[in-house]
Amino acid sequence: MEERKNRAIGIFDSGIGGLTVSKEIMNLLCGENIVYLGDTARVPYGTKSQRTVRKYVESTTNFLLSKNIKLLVVACNTASAYAIEMLKENLEIPVVGVVEPGAKRASELTANGKIGVIGTQATIKSGSYEKKLREICSSPIEIHSKSCPLFVPLAEEGWENDETAVLIAEKYLGNLRESGIDVLILGCTHYPILKNTIAGVMGEGISLVDSAEETAKQTENILRSQGLLREDGKAREMSFYLTDDSETFTSIASRFLGRPMEKTEVVDIV
Repeated sequence: MEERKNRAIGIFDSGIGGLTVSKEIMNLLCGENIVYLGDTARVPYGTKSQRTVRKYVESTTNFLLSKNIKLLVVACNTASAYAIEMLKENLEIPVVGVVEPGAKRASELTANGKIGVIGTQATIKSGSYEKKLREICSSPIEIHSKSCPLFVPLAEEGWENDETAVLIAEKYLGNLRESGIDVLILGCTHYPILKNTIAGVMGEGISLVDSAEETAKQTENILRSQGLLREDGKAREMSFYLTDDSETFTSIASRFLGRPMEKTEVVDIV
């Protein structure tokens, strides 16, 4: 058991958005070893079919399993929507996605049963949040969903607080704001970068659910309940892998992590 505790948490995303999840896990679980894989050669997942995404997920998961991880975090909403059940059925280690934690928190926060969801086209099309919310909520709920594809490039360009971001957010979110929702799920791991802009557009009285924060909390709960929290007191190790090199990755990743980026290594996966 002691050896298992000291294994790393494996985290993967289609690119860099999952670093917002990594940041929350690193802040909450400051003693845990982290292995992150960004599938930058095949990003974005949000425009791909379920069959293709599942194929990608299998190869990214196999790479992380080769690193002897103790828990897998699927830090990608599209991958969580299309492949989380497949992973849970086939892996012997715990698997955490980003959909269930966000949906659970939203169900706890809503007072009027009206919940908004924003995400990529694939996440919204999959209906994954709607399905999970209806599983969790015992009383009737009203769900309003909206894909916001331009939020991803805004976050990656560093324009999250720019007037352009405000204008685009107003265009995307105006109808949601008027729909009567009291909770809005940020259903893409890029979106926490735009949290201040989104909150400003939505106004007071609408709570934002950051799936990255909720995923970190669920990761801690699972590790604690299974006796897998690392306790050896040694400095933690963090490894970051990409499937394709990017000149801008380090600067963007540093913003997403909120700290200088560690050294990255480019790997081939099949």
